[in-house]
Amino acid sequence: MTQWSNWSGLATARPAQALAPLDAEEIIGAVLAARERGGTVKMVGAGHSFTDIAVTSGTLLAPSHLTGITAVDRETMTVTAYAGTRLKTLNGDLERLGLSLHNMGDIAEQTLAGAVSTGTHGTGGVQAGLAAQVCGLTMVTGTGDLLTVSETEHPELLDLVRVGLGALGVILTLTFRVEPLFALEAVEEPVPWEDFLASFDEMTADAHHVDAYWFPHTDRVLTKRNNRLAELEEISPLPRWRAWLDDDLLANTAFGALTAGANRAPAVVPLMNRMSARLLSARTYSDVAHRVFTTERRVVFREMEYAVARDAGLEVLRECRRVLDRSGLRISFPVEIRVAPADDVALSTAAGRDSFYLAFHTHRAMPHQAYFALIEPVLRDAGGRPHWGKLHSLRAEDLRALYPRFDEFLALRERLDPDRVFANAYLERVLGR
Repeated sequence: MTQWSNWSGLATARPAQALAPLDAEEIIGAVLAARERGGTVKMVGAGHSFTDIAVTSGTLLAPSHLTGITAVDRETMTVTAYAGTRLKTLNGDLERLGLSLHNMGDIAEQTLAGAVSTGTHGTGGVQAGLAAQVCGLTMVTGTGDLLTVSETEHPELLDLVRVGLGALGVILTLTFRVEPLFALEAVEEPVPWEDFLASFDEMTADAHHVDAYWFPHTDRVLTKRNNRLAELEEISPLPRWRAWLDDDLLANTAFGALTAGANRAPAVVPLMNRMSARLLSARTYSDVAHRVFTTERRVVFREMEYAVARDAGLEVLRECRRVLDRSGLRISFPVEIRVAPADDVALSTAAGRDSFYLAFHTHRAMPHQAYFALIEPVLRDAGGRPHWGKLHSLRAEDLRALYPRFDEFLALRERLDPDRVFANAYLERVLGR
């Protein structure tokens, strides 16, 4: 029996069998065999979801052979890749082709299928979510059919399948709209809490992409504003020594050691955060887009993230701080703040509304339950939608009220997986039987 665990260590699967299919035919065979015996199948990705969304006791499929770009169309500016390709691999391959995704999140370890299916997103831009940049995909359904969905084939399904939670089928390939390779200039600057709140709307209006980190128990916020450069030749990356010092030693090695130690002495957390926030310094650098968007995260953590309506976001952030300050909890990880334009993907957290994202983290060795249980009611009261791959307590009856096309998605699930070949406990909780 094979055992599989996700990156955070929160989810473990002990499947009856594990396979690494070479092509669509082998996926179809695994699905039909499971359907015949009344079993289940799940394709895992890189394990970067914090939930048990990929857990199965049936057949576990690994996408290790389903990697790489399969097609490049420079007339339509699209690129098709196998679902098991890591985002960081796609970024490198696109760079060599002189191409880029429009936007992406800040971690690039995920497989394309996993990142898209759980609604992974970046911040700002014309499109923030990876799924919103997908214009087609192929997948094996629960009835063993190979289904192609695109703007010309079954276009009525495209908005429903792009964030599918693994409930509709095993994705084989994904087609993304891409752009000519571009560069970003990043301006990172610590600002006081009140200045951040007062300037945030102006900041997000003026910059292409804005990301921010508030350090609990302090009045300091680290802001990151990314703007496009006119020419690739204008880039000025960080010197190697500065990149190593800031991003390797301080942001990973030192931060990991400090937060691990703080778990054993939580009373020191406020002082530690204040000292860390004071050590932050402004820096400006530029590089090709994916190197500015993404960062390496070696410190393992737990995360809960919700999207609330953009115009309510700052007040929700203020209320989260008030609740945390009154609680007596000591939190060593910063709260991440991002924004996204509305999109038309049915189960995207930004579906139909401009969104304000709040992400809460703890070190893996710190019990996260009390912190997330404290903050989640604030986010729920604001009509927040939880990130599908991150921790939350919502159930199908809660989610139906948040997504206008929720029942339409369930109807498609009934059609594509009537025998629930792709079901597991997580999907039963968030989608029902």
